[in-house]
Amino acid sequence: MTYDLIIRNGLWFDGLGNAPQVRTLGIRDGVVADIVSGELDETDCPDVIDAAGKWVVPGFIDVHTHYDAEVLLDPGLRESVRHGVTTVLLGNCSLSTVYADAEDAADLFSRVEAVPRTFVLDALQSHKTWSTPAEYVRALEELPLGPNIGSMLGHSDLRTAVLGLDRATTDGVIPTDAELEKMAALLDEGLDAGLLGMSGMDAAIDKLDGDRFRSRALPSTFATWRERRRLIKVLRKRGRMLQSAPNVRKPLTALNFFLASSSMFGRRRGVRMSLLVSADAKSSPGAVRVFGPGARLLNAVLNASVRFQHLPVPFELYSDGIDLPVFEEFGAGTAALHLRDQLERNALLADTEYRRRFRKSFDRKKLGPTLWHRDFHDAVIVECPDANLIGKSFGQIADERGLHPLDAFLDVLVDNGERNVRWTTIVANHRPKQLDKLANEPVIHMGFSDAGAHLRNMAFYNFSLRLLKRVRDAEAAGRPFMSVQRAVYRLTSEVADWFGFDAGTLRPGDRADFVVIDPAGLNDSVDAYHEEQVPFYGGLSRMVNRNDDAVVATGVGGTVVYRNGRFCDGFGTTMKSGRFLRAGSRELQAV
Repeated sequence: MTYDLIIRNGLWFDGLGNAPQVRTLGIRDGVVADIVSGELDETDCPDVIDAAGKWVVPGFIDVHTHYDAEVLLDPGLRESVRHGVTTVLLGNCSLSTVYADAEDAADLFSRVEAVPRTFVLDALQSHKTWSTPAEYVRALEELPLGPNIGSMLGHSDLRTAVLGLDRATTDGVIPTDAELEKMAALLDEGLDAGLLGMSGMDAAIDKLDGDRFRSRALPSTFATWRERRRLIKVLRKRGRMLQSAPNVRKPLTALNFFLASSSMFGRRRGVRMSLLVSADAKSSPGAVRVFGPGARLLNAVLNASVRFQHLPVPFELYSDGIDLPVFEEFGAGTAALHLRDQLERNALLADTEYRRRFRKSFDRKKLGPTLWHRDFHDAVIVECPDANLIGKSFGQIADERGLHPLDAFLDVLVDNGERNVRWTTIVANHRPKQLDKLANEPVIHMGFSDAGAHLRNMAFYNFSLRLLKRVRDAEAAGRPFMSVQRAVYRLTSEVADWFGFDAGTLRPGDRADFVVIDPAGLNDSVDAYHEEQVPFYGGLSRMVNRNDDAVVATGVGGTVVYRNGRFCDGFGTTMKSGRFLRAGSRELQAV
Protein backbone atom coordinates (compact mmCIF):
# COMPACT_ATOMS: atom_id res chain seq x y z
CA MET A 1 0.00 0.00 0.00
CA THR A 2 1.18 3.53 -0.74
CA TYR A 3 1.57 6.31 1.78
CA ASP A 4 -0.04 9.74 1.78
CA LEU A 5 3.10 11.27 3.29
CA ILE A 6 6.61 10.12 4.04
CA ILE A 7 8.93 11.96 6.44
CA ARG A 8 12.38 10.70 5.56
CA ASN A 9 15.45 10.25 7.80
CA GLY A 10 14.56 12.67 10.59
CA LEU A 11 15.60 12.39 14.24
CA TRP A 12 12.35 10.97 15.57
CA PHE A 13 11.04 11.62 19.11
CA ASP A 14 8.15 9.44 20.27
CA GLY A 15 6.87 11.91 22.91
CA LEU A 16 7.38 9.47 25.78
CA GLY A 17 10.90 10.59 26.66
CA ASN A 18 12.72 7.74 24.96
CA ALA A 19 16.03 8.43 23.22
CA PRO A 20 15.49 9.80 19.69
CA GLN A 21 16.49 7.74 16.65
CA VAL A 22 16.93 8.47 12.96
CA ARG A 23 13.80 7.06 11.36
CA THR A 24 11.50 7.34 8.37
CA LEU A 25 7.78 7.72 9.03
CA GLY A 26 5.04 6.60 6.67
CA ILE A 27 1.65 8.22 7.16
CA ARG A 28 -1.59 6.87 5.72
CA ASP A 29 -5.20 7.92 6.32
CA GLY A 30 -4.15 10.43 8.98
CA VAL A 31 -2.34 7.83 11.09
CA VAL A 32 1.32 6.88 11.53
CA ALA A 33 1.38 3.61 9.59
CA ASP A 34 5.08 2.74 9.76
CA ILE A 35 8.30 3.88 11.41
CA VAL A 36 11.43 2.24 10.02
CA SER A 37 15.18 2.63 10.34
CA GLY A 38 15.78 2.52 6.59
CA GLU A 39 13.76 3.64 3.59
CA LEU A 40 10.10 3.30 2.72
CA ASP A 41 8.75 2.74 -0.76
CA GLU A 42 7.93 6.21 -2.08
CA THR A 43 6.13 4.94 -5.18
CA ASP A 44 2.95 6.99 -5.77
CA CYS A 45 3.44 8.85 -2.48
CA PRO A 46 2.24 12.42 -3.24
CA ASP A 47 4.39 14.14 -0.61
CA VAL A 48 7.82 13.45 0.85
CA ILE A 49 9.59 15.58 3.44
CA ASP A 50 13.35 15.19 3.60
CA ALA A 51 13.96 15.59 7.34
CA ALA A 52 17.67 14.75 7.39
CA GLY A 53 19.28 16.81 10.14
CA LYS A 54 15.85 17.81 11.46
CA TRP A 55 13.81 16.79 14.51
CA VAL A 56 10.46 15.04 14.02
CA VAL A 57 8.40 15.41 17.18
CA PRO A 58 4.75 15.03 18.20
CA GLY A 59 2.77 18.21 17.71
CA PHE A 60 2.99 20.50 20.71
CA ILE A 61 0.07 20.87 23.12
CA ASP A 62 -1.02 24.21 24.56
CA VAL A 63 -3.20 23.49 27.59
CA HIS A 64 -3.87 27.11 28.53
CA THR A 65 -5.40 29.23 25.78
CA HIS A 66 -8.30 31.66 25.55
CA TYR A 67 -9.22 31.05 21.93
CA ASP A 68 -12.91 30.59 22.85
CA ALA A 69 -14.05 33.52 20.68
CA GLU A 70 -11.20 33.55 18.16
CA VAL A 71 -11.83 29.96 17.10
CA LEU A 72 -15.22 31.09 15.77
CA LEU A 73 -13.59 33.81 13.62
CA ASP A 74 -10.40 32.04 12.56
CA PRO A 75 -10.75 28.27 13.11
CA GLY A 76 -7.21 27.75 11.83
CA LEU A 77 -5.75 29.42 14.97
CA ARG A 78 -2.71 30.22 12.87
CA GLU A 79 -0.63 31.91 15.55
CA SER A 80 -0.33 28.60 17.38
CA VAL A 81 -0.12 26.20 14.45
CA ARG A 82 2.76 28.05 12.77
CA HIS A 83 4.84 27.30 15.87
CA GLY A 84 4.15 23.57 15.83
CA VAL A 85 1.11 23.51 18.14
CA THR A 86 -1.38 20.88 16.98
CA THR A 87 -3.69 20.70 20.03
CA VAL A 88 -5.11 23.57 22.11
CA LEU A 89 -7.42 23.66 25.11
CA LEU A 90 -10.25 26.16 25.54
CA GLY A 91 -12.39 26.97 28.56
CA ASN A 92 -9.69 27.98 31.05
CA CYS A 93 -9.82 30.22 34.14
CA SER A 94 -13.56 29.68 34.74
CA LEU A 95 -14.37 31.12 31.30
CA SER A 96 -16.16 29.23 28.58
CA THR A 97 -18.98 29.97 26.15
CA VAL A 98 -20.97 26.77 26.66
CA TYR A 99 -24.01 27.89 28.67
CA ALA A 100 -23.91 31.69 29.10
CA ASP A 101 -25.65 33.78 26.45
CA ALA A 102 -23.61 35.96 24.09
CA GLU A 103 -23.80 39.17 26.12
CA ASP A 104 -22.98 37.49 29.42
CA ALA A 105 -20.11 35.54 27.88
CA ALA A 106 -18.67 38.72 26.34
CA ASP A 107 -18.84 40.49 29.72
CA LEU A 108 -17.13 37.53 31.40
CA PHE A 109 -14.38 37.20 28.84
CA SER A 110 -13.35 40.51 27.31
CA ARG A 111 -11.78 42.58 30.09
CA VAL A 112 -10.19 39.59 31.81
CA GLU A 113 -8.47 38.46 28.63
CA ALA A 114 -7.91 41.95 27.17
CA VAL A 115 -9.71 41.31 23.88
CA PRO A 116 -11.94 44.13 22.56
CA ARG A 117 -15.47 43.35 23.71
CA THR A 118 -17.14 44.39 20.47
CA PHE A 119 -15.38 41.61 18.55
CA VAL A 120 -16.06 38.99 21.20
CA LEU A 121 -19.74 39.94 21.31
CA ASP A 122 -20.03 40.01 17.51
CA ALA A 123 -18.38 36.60 17.24
CA LEU A 124 -20.75 35.05 19.74
CA GLN A 125 -23.88 36.76 18.43
CA SER A 126 -23.02 35.66 14.89
CA HIS A 127 -21.88 32.10 15.63
CA LYS A 128 -23.39 30.92 18.92
CA THR A 129 -26.01 28.42 17.81
CA TRP A 130 -25.74 26.15 20.84
CA SER A 131 -27.33 26.05 24.27
CA THR A 132 -26.09 22.66 25.49
CA PRO A 133 -22.60 21.15 25.73
CA ALA A 134 -23.40 18.53 23.10
CA GLU A 135 -24.47 21.28 20.71
CA TYR A 136 -21.31 23.24 21.59
CA VAL A 137 -19.09 20.29 20.76
CA ARG A 138 -21.01 19.70 17.53
CA ALA A 139 -20.60 23.37 16.55
CA LEU A 140 -16.83 23.17 17.07
CA GLU A 141 -16.63 19.91 15.14
CA GLU A 142 -18.36 21.56 12.19
CA LEU A 143 -15.74 24.33 11.98
CA PRO A 144 -12.80 24.00 9.56
CA LEU A 145 -10.46 23.51 12.52
CA GLY A 146 -6.74 23.85 12.01
CA PRO A 147 -5.48 22.26 15.26
CA ASN A 148 -7.27 19.76 17.45
CA ILE A 149 -9.46 21.32 20.13
CA GLY A 150 -10.30 20.23 23.65
CA SER A 151 -12.28 22.22 26.18
CA MET A 152 -13.26 22.53 29.80
CA LEU A 153 -16.43 23.98 31.25
CA GLY A 154 -15.90 27.27 33.06
CA HIS A 155 -17.24 27.67 36.60
CA SER A 156 -18.12 31.33 35.90
CA ASP A 157 -20.02 30.23 32.80
CA LEU A 158 -21.86 27.58 34.83
CA ARG A 159 -22.62 29.91 37.74
CA THR A 160 -23.93 32.63 35.42
CA ALA A 161 -26.22 30.19 33.63
CA VAL A 162 -27.85 29.10 36.90
CA LEU A 163 -27.87 32.30 38.99
CA GLY A 164 -27.83 35.01 36.34
CA LEU A 165 -24.83 37.31 36.01
CA ASP A 166 -26.15 39.82 38.58
CA ARG A 167 -26.70 37.32 41.41
CA ALA A 168 -23.58 35.36 40.43
CA THR A 169 -21.43 38.44 41.08
CA THR A 170 -23.14 39.80 44.19
CA ASP A 171 -21.54 39.39 47.61
CA GLY A 172 -23.56 37.29 50.01
CA VAL A 173 -25.58 35.46 47.36
CA ILE A 174 -25.29 31.73 48.02
CA PRO A 175 -26.95 29.26 45.66
CA THR A 176 -29.89 27.39 47.06
CA ASP A 177 -29.57 23.62 47.33
CA ALA A 178 -31.67 23.31 44.17
CA GLU A 179 -29.43 25.76 42.30
CA LEU A 180 -26.31 23.96 43.45
CA GLU A 181 -27.71 20.64 42.26
CA LYS A 182 -28.60 22.31 38.96
CA MET A 183 -24.95 23.38 38.57
CA ALA A 184 -23.81 19.84 39.32
CA ALA A 185 -26.24 18.44 36.74
CA LEU A 186 -25.11 20.91 34.07
CA LEU A 187 -21.47 20.05 34.79
CA ASP A 188 -22.29 16.36 34.49
CA GLU A 189 -23.99 17.09 31.16
CA GLY A 190 -20.83 18.83 29.96
CA LEU A 191 -18.69 15.85 30.93
CA ASP A 192 -21.10 13.58 29.06
CA ALA A 193 -20.46 15.67 25.95
CA GLY A 194 -16.71 15.07 26.24
CA LEU A 195 -15.51 18.20 28.02
CA LEU A 196 -12.30 17.52 29.92
CA GLY A 197 -13.41 18.85 33.29
CA MET A 198 -14.10 22.19 34.93
CA SER A 199 -12.04 25.35 35.19
CA GLY A 200 -12.25 27.85 38.01
CA MET A 201 -10.74 31.10 39.26
CA ASP A 202 -10.32 31.94 42.93
CA ALA A 203 -8.39 35.23 42.59
CA ALA A 204 -10.68 38.28 42.52
CA ILE A 205 -8.26 40.30 40.38
CA ASP A 206 -10.21 39.61 37.16
CA LYS A 207 -13.13 41.92 36.39
CA LEU A 208 -16.26 41.97 34.23
CA ASP A 209 -16.58 44.07 31.09
CA GLY A 210 -19.71 45.70 29.66
CA ASP A 211 -22.01 48.33 31.13
CA ARG A 212 -24.34 46.30 33.37
CA PHE A 213 -21.96 44.97 36.03
CA ARG A 214 -18.65 46.44 34.95
CA SER A 215 -15.68 45.96 37.32
CA ARG A 216 -17.32 43.28 39.42
CA ALA A 217 -15.13 40.21 39.99
CA LEU A 218 -15.71 36.99 38.06
CA PRO A 219 -18.60 34.82 39.28
CA SER A 220 -16.39 31.89 40.34
CA THR A 221 -14.57 34.10 42.86
CA PHE A 222 -17.83 34.46 44.82
CA ALA A 223 -18.25 30.70 45.22
CA THR A 224 -17.91 29.17 48.66
CA TRP A 225 -15.84 26.05 49.15
CA ARG A 226 -19.08 24.18 49.81
CA GLU A 227 -20.09 25.02 46.24
CA ARG A 228 -16.68 24.10 44.86
CA ARG A 229 -16.61 20.79 46.73
CA ARG A 230 -20.02 19.84 45.32
CA LEU A 231 -18.79 20.41 41.77
CA ILE A 232 -15.47 18.68 42.45
CA LYS A 233 -17.50 15.70 43.66
CA VAL A 234 -18.89 15.43 40.11
CA LEU A 235 -15.37 15.55 38.69
CA ARG A 236 -14.24 12.88 41.14
CA LYS A 237 -17.07 10.56 40.20
CA ARG A 238 -16.35 10.95 36.50
CA GLY A 239 -12.54 10.83 36.76
CA ARG A 240 -12.15 14.31 35.29
CA MET A 241 -9.93 17.23 36.25
CA LEU A 242 -10.06 20.76 37.62
CA GLN A 243 -8.04 23.71 36.35
CA SER A 244 -8.07 26.72 38.67
CA ALA A 245 -6.09 29.42 40.46
CA PRO A 246 -5.79 30.01 44.20
CA ASN A 247 -6.39 33.48 45.60
CA VAL A 248 -2.96 35.17 45.60
CA ARG A 249 -4.13 37.45 48.41
CA LYS A 250 -4.79 34.39 50.59
CA PRO A 251 -2.04 31.93 49.67
CA LEU A 252 -3.02 29.49 52.41
CA THR A 253 -6.26 28.82 50.53
CA ALA A 254 -4.15 26.80 48.08
CA LEU A 255 -4.24 24.07 50.74
CA ASN A 256 -7.95 23.62 49.98
CA PHE A 257 -7.09 22.42 46.49
CA PHE A 258 -4.73 19.75 47.84
CA LEU A 259 -7.40 18.63 50.31
CA ALA A 260 -10.07 18.55 47.60
CA SER A 261 -7.74 16.63 45.27
CA SER A 262 -6.89 14.02 47.90
CA SER A 263 -8.03 10.41 47.61
CA MET A 264 -8.03 10.12 51.42
CA PHE A 265 -10.93 10.79 53.81
CA GLY A 266 -12.89 7.76 52.62
CA ARG A 267 -12.81 8.74 48.95
CA ARG A 268 -12.40 6.11 46.27
CA ARG A 269 -10.25 8.28 44.01
CA GLY A 270 -8.48 11.61 43.81
CA VAL A 271 -9.02 14.50 41.42
CA ARG A 272 -6.27 15.71 39.12
CA MET A 273 -5.80 19.46 39.42
CA SER A 274 -3.85 21.92 37.30
CA LEU A 275 -3.35 25.23 39.10
CA LEU A 276 -1.95 28.64 38.22
CA VAL A 277 0.90 29.27 38.37
CA SER A 278 4.49 28.26 39.12
CA ALA A 279 7.00 30.99 38.39
CA ASP A 280 10.11 32.63 39.78
CA ALA A 281 8.32 35.89 40.57
CA LYS A 282 10.30 39.07 41.18
CA SER A 283 7.70 40.01 43.78
CA SER A 284 8.54 36.90 45.84
CA PRO A 285 12.15 35.94 45.11
CA GLY A 286 12.32 33.28 47.82
CA ALA A 287 9.12 31.45 46.93
CA VAL A 288 10.66 29.47 44.09
CA ARG A 289 12.95 27.67 46.55
CA VAL A 290 10.13 26.31 48.69
CA PHE A 291 7.40 25.93 46.08
CA GLY A 292 8.46 22.57 44.64
CA PRO A 293 9.33 20.81 47.92
CA GLY A 294 6.16 22.16 49.55
CA ALA A 295 3.86 20.99 46.77
CA ARG A 296 5.55 17.59 46.60
CA LEU A 297 5.18 17.17 50.36
CA LEU A 298 1.47 18.02 50.31
CA ASN A 299 0.84 15.67 47.38
CA ALA A 300 2.61 12.86 49.24
CA VAL A 301 1.07 13.43 52.67
CA LEU A 302 -2.48 13.95 51.36
CA ASN A 303 -2.22 11.51 48.45
CA ALA A 304 -3.25 14.41 46.21
CA SER A 305 -2.73 14.98 42.49
CA VAL A 306 -1.96 18.68 42.15
CA ARG A 307 0.33 20.22 39.58
CA PHE A 308 1.03 23.85 38.71
CA GLN A 309 1.19 25.28 35.22
CA HIS A 310 4.48 26.83 34.18
CA LEU A 311 5.59 29.12 31.39
CA PRO A 312 9.17 28.00 30.66
CA VAL A 313 10.38 31.40 29.44
CA PRO A 314 10.93 34.86 30.96
CA PHE A 315 7.51 36.36 31.72
CA GLU A 316 7.80 39.63 29.83
CA LEU A 317 4.80 41.95 29.74
CA TYR A 318 4.04 45.04 27.66
CA SER A 319 1.43 47.68 28.36
CA ASP A 320 -0.13 50.63 26.57
CA GLY A 321 -0.51 53.03 29.48
CA ILE A 322 -2.36 51.43 32.36
CA ASP A 323 -4.05 48.72 30.28
CA LEU A 324 -2.41 45.81 32.08
CA PRO A 325 -4.20 43.28 34.31
CA VAL A 326 -1.66 43.71 37.13
CA PHE A 327 -3.18 47.13 37.89
CA GLU A 328 -6.37 45.35 38.95
CA GLU A 329 -4.41 44.43 42.11
CA PHE A 330 -5.01 48.01 43.28
CA GLY A 331 -8.41 49.53 43.88
CA ALA A 332 -7.15 52.72 42.24
CA GLY A 333 -6.01 50.72 39.22
CA THR A 334 -9.44 49.12 38.87
CA ALA A 335 -11.03 52.58 39.15
CA ALA A 336 -8.97 53.79 36.19
CA LEU A 337 -9.60 50.68 34.11
CA HIS A 338 -13.30 51.03 34.87
CA LEU A 339 -13.29 54.19 32.73
CA ARG A 340 -13.27 53.50 29.00
CA ASP A 341 -13.38 57.13 27.89
CA GLN A 342 -9.81 58.38 27.44
CA LEU A 343 -10.51 61.94 28.57
CA GLU A 344 -12.23 60.74 31.74
CA ARG A 345 -9.38 58.35 32.48
CA ASN A 346 -6.74 61.04 31.93
CA ALA A 347 -8.60 63.40 34.23
CA LEU A 348 -8.71 60.73 36.93
CA LEU A 349 -4.99 59.96 36.57
CA ALA A 350 -4.22 63.66 37.06
CA ASP A 351 -6.47 64.07 40.11
CA THR A 352 -4.52 64.84 43.31
CA GLU A 353 -6.78 62.89 45.69
CA TYR A 354 -6.83 59.88 43.35
CA ARG A 355 -3.04 59.86 43.28
CA ARG A 356 -2.86 60.04 47.06
CA ARG A 357 -5.07 56.97 47.37
CA PHE A 358 -3.14 55.16 44.64
CA ARG A 359 0.22 55.85 46.33
CA LYS A 360 -1.14 54.61 49.65
CA SER A 361 -2.22 51.27 48.21
CA PHE A 362 0.86 51.05 45.99
CA ASP A 363 3.26 51.48 48.92
CA ARG A 364 1.38 49.16 51.26
CA LYS A 365 3.29 45.96 51.95
CA LYS A 366 1.19 42.86 51.52
CA LEU A 367 1.62 39.35 52.80
CA GLY A 368 1.87 36.69 50.12
CA PRO A 369 2.77 36.91 46.45
CA THR A 370 1.60 39.58 44.03
CA LEU A 371 1.57 39.50 40.26
CA TRP A 372 3.77 42.55 39.81
CA HIS A 373 7.02 43.52 41.50
CA ARG A 374 5.90 47.19 41.67
CA ASP A 375 9.38 48.43 40.78
CA PHE A 376 9.11 51.32 38.31
CA HIS A 377 12.89 51.26 37.92
CA ASP A 378 12.23 47.92 36.21
CA ALA A 379 9.66 49.29 33.77
CA VAL A 380 11.12 50.73 30.57
CA ILE A 381 9.38 52.95 28.00
CA VAL A 382 9.60 51.60 24.45
CA GLU A 383 7.17 53.95 22.65
CA CYS A 384 6.23 57.52 23.57
CA PRO A 385 5.35 60.79 21.79
CA ASP A 386 8.16 62.36 23.81
CA ALA A 387 11.09 60.59 22.15
CA ASN A 388 13.45 61.74 24.91
CA LEU A 389 11.75 59.32 27.30
CA ILE A 390 12.15 56.19 25.15
CA GLY A 391 14.60 53.78 26.72
CA LYS A 392 14.21 55.26 30.20
CA SER A 393 12.52 53.58 33.12
CA PHE A 394 9.76 55.38 35.02
CA GLY A 395 11.95 55.07 38.10
CA GLN A 396 14.78 56.87 36.33
CA ILE A 397 12.39 59.65 35.32
CA ALA A 398 11.19 59.86 38.93
CA ASP A 399 14.77 60.23 40.16
CA GLU A 400 15.45 62.97 37.62
CA ARG A 401 12.29 64.87 38.61
CA GLY A 402 12.41 64.23 42.34
CA LEU A 403 9.04 62.49 42.34
CA HIS A 404 7.45 59.36 43.76
CA PRO A 405 7.80 56.70 41.01
CA LEU A 406 4.02 56.33 40.75
CA ASP A 407 3.62 60.08 40.21
CA ALA A 408 6.30 60.02 37.51
CA PHE A 409 4.48 57.14 35.84
CA LEU A 410 1.13 58.93 35.92
CA ASP A 411 2.69 62.24 34.78
CA VAL A 412 4.19 60.58 31.70
CA LEU A 413 0.83 58.99 30.86
CA VAL A 414 -1.16 62.22 31.30
CA ASP A 415 1.38 64.39 29.44
CA ASN A 416 1.66 62.06 26.44
CA GLY A 417 -1.79 60.52 26.27
CA GLU A 418 -2.24 57.44 28.42
CA ARG A 419 -2.56 54.87 25.64
CA ASN A 420 0.31 56.41 23.64
CA VAL A 421 2.95 55.32 26.15
CA ARG A 422 4.09 51.71 25.71
CA TRP A 423 6.37 50.15 28.28
CA THR A 424 7.69 46.75 29.27
CA THR A 425 8.87 44.77 32.26
CA ILE A 426 9.69 41.19 33.17
CA VAL A 427 7.64 40.05 36.16
CA ALA A 428 8.93 36.49 36.56
CA ASN A 429 11.30 33.77 35.33
CA HIS A 430 14.17 36.23 35.04
CA ARG A 431 16.85 34.04 36.66
CA PRO A 432 18.08 31.30 34.27
CA LYS A 433 19.22 28.99 37.07
CA GLN A 434 15.82 29.04 38.78
CA LEU A 435 14.05 28.74 35.43
CA ASP A 436 16.02 25.58 34.69
CA LYS A 437 15.08 24.17 38.08
CA LEU A 438 11.40 24.83 37.44
CA ALA A 439 11.60 23.10 34.07
CA ASN A 440 12.66 19.93 35.88
CA GLU A 441 10.26 20.22 38.81
CA PRO A 442 7.91 17.18 38.84
CA VAL A 443 4.96 19.07 40.37
CA ILE A 444 4.71 21.45 37.41
CA HIS A 445 3.68 20.98 33.83
CA MET A 446 4.11 23.18 30.81
CA GLY A 447 1.33 25.58 30.00
CA PHE A 448 -0.04 29.05 30.69
CA SER A 449 0.67 30.62 27.30
CA ASP A 450 -2.68 32.50 27.40
CA ALA A 451 -2.68 32.24 23.59
CA GLY A 452 -5.50 34.27 22.09
CA ALA A 453 -5.65 36.69 25.04
CA HIS A 454 -3.83 39.83 26.23
CA LEU A 455 -3.26 40.74 22.61
CA ARG A 456 -1.16 43.82 23.35
CA ASN A 457 0.47 42.55 26.53
CA MET A 458 2.36 39.37 25.72
CA ALA A 459 3.10 36.67 23.14
CA PHE A 460 4.05 33.15 24.16
CA TYR A 461 2.62 31.19 21.25
CA ASN A 462 6.05 29.61 20.68
CA PHE A 463 6.98 28.76 24.27
CA SER A 464 7.66 25.15 23.23
CA LEU A 465 10.28 26.22 20.72
CA ARG A 466 11.83 28.58 23.23
CA LEU A 467 12.20 25.78 25.76
CA LEU A 468 13.79 23.52 23.14
CA LYS A 469 16.24 26.30 22.25
CA ARG A 470 17.26 26.70 25.89
CA VAL A 471 17.73 22.95 26.25
CA ARG A 472 19.73 22.69 23.02
CA ASP A 473 21.90 25.72 23.88
CA ALA A 474 22.64 24.46 27.41
CA GLU A 475 23.64 21.08 26.05
CA ALA A 476 25.93 22.67 23.45
CA ALA A 477 27.54 24.80 26.18
CA GLY A 478 28.28 21.73 28.28
CA ARG A 479 25.75 22.74 30.99
CA PRO A 480 22.76 20.51 30.28
CA PHE A 481 19.79 20.77 32.62
CA MET A 482 17.39 18.56 30.66
CA SER A 483 17.60 16.26 27.64
CA VAL A 484 15.80 17.23 24.45
CA GLN A 485 13.68 14.07 24.62
CA ARG A 486 12.51 14.92 28.13
CA ALA A 487 11.66 18.46 27.05
CA VAL A 488 9.59 17.03 24.19
CA TYR A 489 7.83 14.69 26.64
CA ARG A 490 7.01 17.59 28.96
CA LEU A 491 5.57 19.58 26.05
CA THR A 492 3.46 16.74 24.64
CA SER A 493 2.32 13.46 26.17
CA GLU A 494 2.84 14.50 29.80
CA VAL A 495 0.20 17.22 29.63
CA ALA A 496 -2.09 15.14 27.39
CA ASP A 497 -2.11 12.36 30.00
CA TRP A 498 -2.76 14.79 32.85
CA PHE A 499 -5.65 16.53 31.10
CA GLY A 500 -7.06 13.26 29.84
CA PHE A 501 -7.17 13.34 26.06
CA ASP A 502 -5.61 11.48 23.16
CA ALA A 503 -2.57 13.35 21.85
CA GLY A 504 1.13 13.88 22.40
CA THR A 505 2.77 10.75 21.02
CA LEU A 506 4.09 9.82 17.60
CA ARG A 507 4.13 6.02 17.33
CA PRO A 508 2.69 3.50 14.89
CA GLY A 509 -1.09 3.70 15.16
CA ASP A 510 -1.12 7.25 16.55
CA ARG A 511 -2.91 10.13 14.89
CA ALA A 512 -0.27 11.88 12.78
CA ASP A 513 0.04 15.22 14.55
CA PHE A 514 3.66 16.27 14.18
CA VAL A 515 6.13 19.10 13.74
CA VAL A 516 9.41 18.97 11.83
CA ILE A 517 11.95 21.29 13.45
CA ASP A 518 15.24 22.55 12.08
CA PRO A 519 17.43 22.85 15.22
CA ALA A 520 19.62 25.37 13.36
CA GLY A 521 16.52 27.59 13.19
CA LEU A 522 16.25 27.72 16.97
CA ASN A 523 18.04 31.05 16.95
CA ASP A 524 17.46 34.48 18.47
CA SER A 525 14.31 34.95 16.38
CA VAL A 526 12.36 32.76 18.82
CA ASP A 527 12.80 35.44 21.50
CA ALA A 528 12.26 38.46 19.22
CA TYR A 529 9.41 40.99 19.50
CA HIS A 530 6.92 41.09 16.64
CA GLU A 531 3.48 42.53 15.93
CA GLU A 532 0.94 41.57 13.29
CA GLN A 533 -2.42 43.07 12.34
CA VAL A 534 -5.49 40.92 12.98
CA PRO A 535 -8.12 41.34 10.26
CA PHE A 536 -10.92 39.69 12.26
CA TYR A 537 -10.24 42.07 15.18
CA GLY A 538 -10.62 45.20 13.05
CA GLY A 539 -6.94 45.43 12.09
CA LEU A 540 -5.76 45.54 15.71
CA SER A 541 -2.00 45.09 15.93
CA ARG A 542 -1.24 42.32 18.39
CA MET A 543 1.93 40.82 19.74
CA VAL A 544 2.88 37.54 18.06
CA ASN A 545 5.97 35.41 17.51
CA ARG A 546 7.81 34.90 14.23
CA ASN A 547 10.47 32.20 13.93
CA ASP A 548 9.76 30.58 10.58
CA ASP A 549 13.29 29.17 10.28
CA ALA A 550 12.60 26.81 13.17
CA VAL A 551 9.43 25.06 11.97
CA VAL A 552 9.91 23.24 8.68
CA ALA A 553 6.41 21.76 8.72
CA THR A 554 3.40 21.27 10.98
CA GLY A 555 1.07 18.36 10.36
CA VAL A 556 -2.39 17.78 11.84
CA GLY A 557 -4.20 14.53 11.26
CA GLY A 558 -1.66 13.49 8.65
CA THR A 559 -2.04 16.67 6.59
CA VAL A 560 0.83 19.12 6.24
CA VAL A 561 -0.93 22.38 7.02
CA TYR A 562 2.08 24.67 7.38
CA ARG A 563 5.41 24.44 5.56
CA ASN A 564 8.34 26.78 5.08
CA GLY A 565 6.48 29.85 6.33
CA ARG A 566 3.21 29.27 4.43
CA PHE A 567 -0.13 27.71 5.26
CA CYS A 568 -1.66 25.31 2.76
CA ASP A 569 -4.54 26.40 0.56
CA GLY A 570 -7.88 26.46 2.32
CA PHE A 571 -6.37 26.20 5.80
CA GLY A 572 -8.90 27.29 8.41
CA THR A 573 -11.48 28.17 5.75
CA THR A 574 -12.44 25.30 3.46
CA MET A 575 -10.14 22.58 4.77
CA LYS A 576 -10.54 20.81 8.10
CA SER A 577 -7.47 19.18 9.63
CA GLY A 578 -8.20 19.24 13.38
CA ARG A 579 -10.98 17.67 15.38
CA PHE A 580 -12.59 17.99 18.78
CA LEU A 581 -10.81 15.76 21.31
CA ARG A 582 -13.20 14.28 23.84
CA ALA A 583 -12.09 13.29 27.30
CA GLY A 584 -11.05 9.71 27.89
CA SER A 585 -8.80 7.08 26.41
CA ARG A 586 -8.27 6.34 22.73
CA GLU A 587 -10.39 3.22 23.10
CA LEU A 588 -13.26 5.15 24.66
CA GLN A 589 -13.05 7.77 21.90
CA ALA A 590 -13.24 5.05 19.28
CA VAL A 591 -16.44 3.82 20.91
